[in-house]
Amino acid sequence: RIIKDGYNSELDEFRKLSRSGKSFITSLEKKEREKTGISSLKIRFNKVFGYYIEVTKTNLSLVPADYIRKQTLANSERYSTPELKKYEEEVLSAEERIVDLEYNLFLEIREKISKETTRLQKIASDVARLDVLSSLAELASIRNYRRPKMNKGEKISIVEGRHPVIEVTNEDPFIPNDTYLDRADDQILIITGPNMGGKSTYLRQVALICILAQMGSYVPVKEAEMGTVDRIFTRIGAMDFLSVGQSTFMVEMLETAKILNNATEKSLILLDEVGRGTSTFDGLSIAWAVAEYLHEKEEIKAKTLFATHYHELTELALTLNRIKNYHVSVKEWKDDIIFLRKIVSGPSNQSYGIHVAKLAGIPRSVVDRAKEILFNLEKQELDDSGLPRLAYRSSKERDKAQFLLFKDDRKQELLKDIEDEIEKCDISELKPLDALNFLSQLKEKIKKINDKT
Repeated sequence: RIIKDGYNSELDEFRKLSRSGKSFITSLEKKEREKTGISSLKIRFNKVFGYYIEVTKTNLSLVPADYIRKQTLANSERYSTPELKKYEEEVLSAEERIVDLEYNLFLEIREKISKETTRLQKIASDVARLDVLSSLAELASIRNYRRPKMNKGEKISIVEGRHPVIEVTNEDPFIPNDTYLDRADDQILIITGPNMGGKSTYLRQVALICILAQMGSYVPVKEAEMGTVDRIFTRIGAMDFLSVGQSTFMVEMLETAKILNNATEKSLILLDEVGRGTSTFDGLSIAWAVAEYLHEKEEIKAKTLFATHYHELTELALTLNRIKNYHVSVKEWKDDIIFLRKIVSGPSNQSYGIHVAKLAGIPRSVVDRAKEILFNLEKQELDDSGLPRLAYRSSKERDKAQFLLFKDDRKQELLKDIEDEIEKCDISELKPLDALNFLSQLKEKIKKINDKT
């Protein structure tokens, strides 16, 4: 049914006739039972014969002369009457008329409405706008959103920002975080910390707050001040398009290339784990170069949040003055870690990847072995001036880095020889003068090592 009752009187009459069928049949059945004296008489309907009166064979002698036989069954006979036939024709006619009349009325209404299309679309647009604004106002009231201060500047300053979705869906209280970005001093924030610590949530949170503010909404913050951004670029998540021959890493690089080729000084860039789709050295090299490019390219210098598990990237802040280090804080408790979800200044002192592996249920023997391997791999790679060797650009500087690495290794070998010599010496057997001579020899050897290396 597409036309409401009361719109057309003729349609209402047809519907009334159609709806009254059950009560009419019940009334007629009662009347025929009284008239014939057949208490088992029934009036039924099927699609083949329509409406019929059914009488058992034991009562055939009571059937009136005006009954018209329609069908003979094993235990009964089926009949019709002029009154029943007339009703059937009226009902079937009414159903057909309802369908035809409804369709014609629909065409008539559609024609009337089409003449008001422009006005109706404007009304719909205005109602939609009111619906959105009303929803945002209600949300701001319920979730304690604040009005952001919008200006023509370039900074993004957020105090106690929250993720508008996660703070609603999570049962635990959401931990708010501050954000400060500008193009003068705090252009790129390198964010390190453990997996599951909240880095990706933080990146998305800043983007959503910027979008809400620019569309005129209150935002989930204690206070916020920001200029407009022309675009928000994101490189977040991992996916592939194997159907067109694009691996996870290729998709990652295509998205990164799009950012580097299209970002402007008014853009906001969110980079999450750039380089994770390839080998460690390749990934680290690409991530490092991308950060340098965003810092040095005069046409861009866009405000950037760069979440990474490459802790080596924190060394960028030693050579590039607009890069700042932040990390997601955690608390160690016995042999476990507690995610505090708080973004604080400075680099993370470790990734806690092994702790996360333990939380995931990796066997204890694997976790212990991973700790041993990590201990052997984790060495600080700084040159004599305290600058990161990864920052070297020219072949001369790379040669210097290789020399320094070799020099350190050679020095360690010589010092290990002295250590072995000390361990082999039985001090309790030495006379005082011999002990002094032995100490003097060691001192001389160490001096030579330092002079050579």
